[in-house]
Amino acid sequence: MAVADVKYNAIDPLATGADAIVTAFENQVAYCRDNGAPNTALICQALAEIVPGERGGTVMLRIRKWAGQPLADALPLRIAGGLHAIYLKGLEPELSPIYEGHAPTDAAERVADALERHEAFLMPWLDGPPQTNEAGRSWGFAAAMLWLGAKGLPRQFALWELGSSAGINLMMRRYKFDLGGVEVGPETSRMRITPEWHGDAPPAGDFDIVEATGCDVAPVDLTDEAQALRLKAYIWPELTERFARFDAAVEAVNRFPPEIERCRAGDFVERVLAREPQPGVTRMIMHSVVWQYIPQEERERITAMIEDAGKQATAEAPLAWVSLEANRDTHRHELMVRYWPGGDEAVKLATAHPHGSKVSWER
Repeated sequence: MAVADVKYNAIDPLATGADAIVTAFENQVAYCRDNGAPNTALICQALAEIVPGERGGTVMLRIRKWAGQPLADALPLRIAGGLHAIYLKGLEPELSPIYEGHAPTDAAERVADALERHEAFLMPWLDGPPQTNEAGRSWGFAAAMLWLGAKGLPRQFALWELGSSAGINLMMRRYKFDLGGVEVGPETSRMRITPEWHGDAPPAGDFDIVEATGCDVAPVDLTDEAQALRLKAYIWPELTERFARFDAAVEAVNRFPPEIERCRAGDFVERVLAREPQPGVTRMIMHSVVWQYIPQEERERITAMIEDAGKQATAEAPLAWVSLEANRDTHRHELMVRYWPGGDEAVKLATAHPHGSKVSWER
């Protein structure tokens, strides 16, 4: 089946087994295709064709015997990231026609050869979830702060990010944003976040970030060349503007590294919410494309802690919860906000491309 013919199939994110593995790869093909990444879609299509057969060596054997939940574990993106890393390192020129957009008809054979030739390099890529830290997603946090400020919350923010990865979003005080014509951030910034905007602009205004800390179970150090390559490999190669943003983020990290704790999200939330609130500062828990990787039990714990803390929030020391996560039914990312006091119900502010290139504002 060609990439253009692949359709989404309904699947329980917690499903396991052979059928779930094939469906996870096929859904990833459709997702990449529909989000401007045809070459990555072809890589995933090649992998989907290899799964039922016998090619691919020990790497594919491990994938076929995957004991976890392939969709929730983002299994296709794990191995796709490893293959892209091989290409970026110049170790597998036979993959070039795929990544350069020539759509070779023997893509499955090329990918199978690469899997078998680079088993030692690729196997560790299956050990953990993808790292997809992306500066382009920070548009959502900036827009949410403008919206919260217009609701009367203090425009000084303490940002607490879950799943910070390399901390690229934690550095957003140094980024320049143009959100549907509403500009905020330093004019001198090399990092320019200008998504294609549809609908009304967010409320005009400003904000000040007085604190920005985060957590991750496996933080990425962009000053380390190997770790930087790993994060870069998860960037879809078709989206060239993301590479420019990545380079700008690496430059920023080398000058002022972000503050990231190595810990689980639940433990981090418990600690930061236990602090004495600072009057005149909006505490904002935020995350993007990470909620699906947090175990269900921990998600429930985090939700309960935030809601309990929200009941204690005051107008002088409010609490906000901002997320930019995938809706598994619509296959679109949604910017959702809750805040206390006064905004307990979740509000959808926008839907967006997963990497922030297009935004549809809904408020």
